[in-house]
Order: sequence, then structure tokens, then C-alpha cells
Amino acid sequence: MFTWYNNPGDHMDYLKIIRDLREDHDLTQQQVADYLGISQTMYARYGRGAIELPLWHLQKLCDLYHVTADQILGRK
Repeated sequence: MFTWYNNPGDHMDYLKIIRDLREDHDLTQQQVADYLGISQTMYARYGRGAIELPLWHLQKLCDLYHVTADQILGRK
């Protein structure tokens, strides 16, 4: 069976990474939500893991923070 992660908590590591990136860049959830063209509530849902981060938002976050998708996803 194919899995996207090796350990049960691994798939949520990106949530901490995107929060850390946002805080390191001194941005609020509202500022990032505005950049993505969504509501702050929707962005907060991504941050809690209530809904998955869409690929196009992952791409935009990579552009915003000047990082790769692998870095956000915590891939070595």
C-alpha cells in the first residue's frame, strides 16, 4: 500500500513549517490569506489541518517565501 508519509505525524509537519515561515517573515494569517486570495478563516483551516492545502496554494507559498515545495513538505 502506498503512503505519503513514513510516520503517522509526518504528513502534518508541513503545517508547522508554513506557520514557522509565516512567523519568520513577520506576516499575519490575514496577510498570507490576502496574498493567496482567500479568507483568513480558510487559511486558518489549512493551519489546523482541518483541510488540505491545495497544490496551487503550495506553489504560491513557495513563491512568497522563496523556498521549494520540498522544503515546505519537510522532505530531505
